[in-house]
Amino acid sequence: MKDPDELVYKDVLSPVGLIKVIASDKGLVAIIWEGEDYTRTKLSAPVKREEHPVILQAEQELKEYFENKRTIFTVPLDFKGTDFQVKVWTALLKVPYGITKTYGELAKILGDVKAVRAVGGALNKNPVSIIVPCHRIIGVSGKLTGFAGGLKNKSILLDLERGYTMPSLF
Repeated sequence: MKDPDELVYKDVLSPVGLIKVIASDKGLVAIIWEGEDYTRTKLSAPVKREEHPVILQAEQELKEYFENKRTIFTVPLDFKGTDFQVKVWTALLKVPYGITKTYGELAKILGDVKAVRAVGGALNKNPVSIIVPCHRIIGVSGKLTGFAGGLKNKSILLDLERGYTMPSLF
């Protein structure tokens, strides 16, 4: 009998390196960067299953995103985090493609301008990079700050959303 909480994954080549796409039967759970210790997200170890429907949908949508053919993701999400983290990650989904916000602006969207540090902590735990666009959150000075995939990849994603065309890897 299959465990309903089982997580499955596929390694996917992308313009920002090899990423691990992790899903449950409910939705996409995580996108983990190459070389990243996925335990940052406190997820259980996934089992390799490349033909899972959520993984295939996420892979296709990511391909379209990197080809400048998709600005909104429709793959179902299955957030694994605290209530506050899920609230922050859900708010991130409202930051439009190609637009950046500061940590303070995101805290204000959440209704608590004093929650800047807590918002930053929740962003640090965002398991669904790219699709839940924490790369769109920048420092108040306009500088790129903290990103699990590294600042180089954050810059690549922002450039892509500003109209820069990625070399195709697909």
